[in-house]
Amino acid sequence: MGSPLVSREEREAALDAWLAPGATRPVGAGRRARPEEPDPYRLCFERDVDRVKHSRPFRRLAGKCQVFIAPEDDHLRTRMTHAIEVAQVAMSIARAARLCEPLAEAIALAHDVGHGPAGHTAEDAFSPYLEGGYDHALWGADVILAPANLCAETLDGVRNGPWRRPPPATPEAEVVSWADRIAYLCHDFDDACRAAIVRPDDLPAEIRDVVGVEQRTQVRRFIDAVLQAIDRTGRVGMVEPYASTLLAFREWNYQRIYLRPAARRQHDRAIALLRGLVEYYVDAPGRLPDVAIGRVERPDSGSKEAAELAVAYVGGMTDRFALSLGVELLGWRPEDLPRGA
Repeated sequence: MGSPLVSREEREAALDAWLAPGATRPVGAGRRARPEEPDPYRLCFERDVDRVKHSRPFRRLAGKCQVFIAPEDDHLRTRMTHAIEVAQVAMSIARAARLCEPLAEAIALAHDVGHGPAGHTAEDAFSPYLEGGYDHALWGADVILAPANLCAETLDGVRNGPWRRPPPATPEAEVVSWADRIAYLCHDFDDACRAAIVRPDDLPAEIRDVVGVEQRTQVRRFIDAVLQAIDRTGRVGMVEPYASTLLAFREWNYQRIYLRPAARRQHDRAIALLRGLVEYYVDAPGRLPDVAIGRVERPDSGSKEAAELAVAYVGGMTDRFALSLGVELLGWRPEDLPRGA
C-alpha cells in the first residue's frame, strides 16, 4: 500500500518547521472550553473545519441571503456560497504566506453562521430584543458555535473578524477579515450585474482601471495586493493603490447596490416581518419548538428569556422559511413580503 499513515504529531512537527514565524501552530486537541482528547490523525483546526461543515447552522446558510432575499435565480450567492468563497480567498493567502490553512478555513467557513434571515437586516430587526443588541459575529461565536466546542483561535476569528470589532488574535483571522471584504465586494458586484441592477461599465474608472470588472480578475489582484503587503512588511494588510481601491469599491457598492431605494424598501419590509415573528413567539413562547418538546423550560410570556429564545429561533430560519411563516402565522399577503432581485 505504500508509506505508513502519518500521525497528527508528525504532521504538527512538519508544520512547525514549515510555518512562518508568528503563524498559529496546531497543538494536540487545541485550546477548547471543554477539554478533549486529541485526534490521532487530524489537526485540532481540521476538526473545527469538520464540525462547522457538518453543523446545521452552516447547512442553513444555503438558504440565507447574501444580498438578495430568497432570489429566484439559483446562481446568485447565498451565505453558504459566500463563506466558501471567503475560505478560498483566505486559504490562497494563507498558503502562500505560510500561515495555518486549516485555521483560516475554519474561521472563514464559520464567520457568518450568526446571520439571521435577510442578512444584515436581521441585526437591525433583533437588536431591540437583546441587551447590548444583536451582532452576528458575537452571536455566531458565543451562541451558535458554543455547542461545537471549537478552538479558542477559531472562535476569536469569528468574534473579532469584522473591522468594527477589536483586532483578532491570530494572523490567520486577519487574513480572513481581508478575504471576507475582498470576496463580498467582488461577488456582490458580480451578482448585481447578473440581476441587471448595475452594468460592468458602471464601475468608476478609479476602480475599473486598477482591478478590472470581472470578478476573477478583481479577486486575483486583491489577493496579490495582500501577499505583497505580507512580503514587504511581515504583517497582514494590503498595498496601495489596492487598499484605497477596495475602500472606494465598498463605498460604491453601498451606494449603488446595498442602499439603493429598492433595497431600502425590502430592508424595511424584512425588519417588520422578522420583528413580527419574534413578537409572535415572545407573546406565546410555548409555540417555540424547543419549549414545546420540553427541551427548554417554558419562560414567561414577554420575558427577557422568551425574547432570547425567540431571537435564537427566528435567527436560525432560512429566508424562505421565515417568509412562509409570515404568511402562515402573521397573515401577510405574499405580494407584501420582502423579496430579492
